[in-house]
Amino acid sequence: MITIRKLAAVATLPVVLASCVSGADYAKRDAGFSTVAAKTSTVTAKQTVWVQNQQQAQAASAQVKTLLARKQALDAETAVQIALLNNKGLQAAYADLGDSAADAWQSTLFINPTVSIGTTGIGTPELEAFKTIEGMITTNILALATKNRDVAIADTRFRQAQLTAAVTTLQLAADTRRAFIGAVAAWENVGQLQRAQAAADAASELAEKLGETGAMAKGAQAREHVFVAELAAETAKARLAARLAKEELTRLMGLWGSDLDYQVPNSLPPLPKAVVRRDTIEAEALRNRIDLQVAKLELEATARSYGLTEATRYVTDLEILTGFETEQEIEDDEKKTRTTAQVELEFAIPIFDTGKARMRKAEVAYMRAANQLAEKAVNVRSQARSAYEAYRANYDIARHYRNAVVPLRTKVEEESLLTYNGMITNTFELLTDTRDKINAMLLSVNAKRDFWLAEANLAPAIYGGGATNASAETEVAAASESSSGGGH
Repeated sequence: MITIRKLAAVATLPVVLASCVSGADYAKRDAGFSTVAAKTSTVTAKQTVWVQNQQQAQAASAQVKTLLARKQALDAETAVQIALLNNKGLQAAYADLGDSAADAWQSTLFINPTVSIGTTGIGTPELEAFKTIEGMITTNILALATKNRDVAIADTRFRQAQLTAAVTTLQLAADTRRAFIGAVAAWENVGQLQRAQAAADAASELAEKLGETGAMAKGAQAREHVFVAELAAETAKARLAARLAKEELTRLMGLWGSDLDYQVPNSLPPLPKAVVRRDTIEAEALRNRIDLQVAKLELEATARSYGLTEATRYVTDLEILTGFETEQEIEDDEKKTRTTAQVELEFAIPIFDTGKARMRKAEVAYMRAANQLAEKAVNVRSQARSAYEAYRANYDIARHYRNAVVPLRTKVEEESLLTYNGMITNTFELLTDTRDKINAMLLSVNAKRDFWLAEANLAPAIYGGGATNASAETEVAAASESSSGGGH
């Protein structure tokens, strides 16, 4: 007797259900990127691209070279645009968006049925007449029952990935703008020190000539010379800081090779006549912060996952085996065939694991996401207030240095020079006043830099892509300490 068991592909249920769900939107190569581009262009007024082939890479590179050649010195807007087109880390973030789209696409596809085929009696003469061939196709019907929930979770994660990519884009734009401000301010410091260096060199030469005639003591000459030497060291340090600041900007723009020849302005723009009032900045931030929207989607995805866990609390695997069995029997040279339908159901009995642990874990995950969202909302309010407070305060500080401190220090130096020429004050007093003026000029430049940094931080406080630089207070204190340590 020969017995043959076959299982027909009666997995028609997935085929029917698949027609109700489409993953075409997720299957696009740039799935979700239009949302990212729209959100970021509204905030930055700049174009961003997702480079996925050689033609797009060449087009982006050509656009970058055009922007670099357009002006002799870059401005902040051009630097931000170059970074959005050319930064490879941003392209890596967009690849994460592609991963999320692929995951969402995968969720719309049904799990492939499992096919198993086996046989017995091969090579055994005693069982040659009793050969059996078995084939089974298994379909997880629990996965079919929960597919809509799986798709909803994947779609939420996909929307979350879109917003995360938008936040990354805004972060790069804000970082580039801050790096540009820092680089220009650093070169402005160099310019101030170079002008002071030229005046000090002239005074040193005069002191040397006066010493040759006996009109100036050697101690006074030494003070002039050491002042020049110290100032030269400070200028070299400032020039190094400026080069490093420019390198940071270069990294963010993704430039290398011949593109490194770009120039930045020698000074920051003057202070505006007045600050912009943002009395409703808290409400604007709560309404527009993209990272807050990401946290909301995290809570939504966690809630959907919680519901899925609850639905599969007791039964995590439920498989159905369907088909038919055909038996062929040869007896007295007569072949007999019999076909029988077959349905089997397999599932795990929840004797030991009743799903309570998984339910508790899902519940805790939801509570965590809810509290993180609440904390994010509080932080967004605080960050918005802090950004506006820093904007207003740094404007007042920079204006005070411009209108009061620097003019007074200049007046003190002028009067000291007059009394020195009249032999009323000595060289040491004149050098002290000159050092104080140089220090005031550097602090004024740093205060102006801090204002423009605070102004650049307003948009991230409202839309996302928060500040990564040190606080303005820390920067001012560091600049003051550095200047005083150098004797200026």
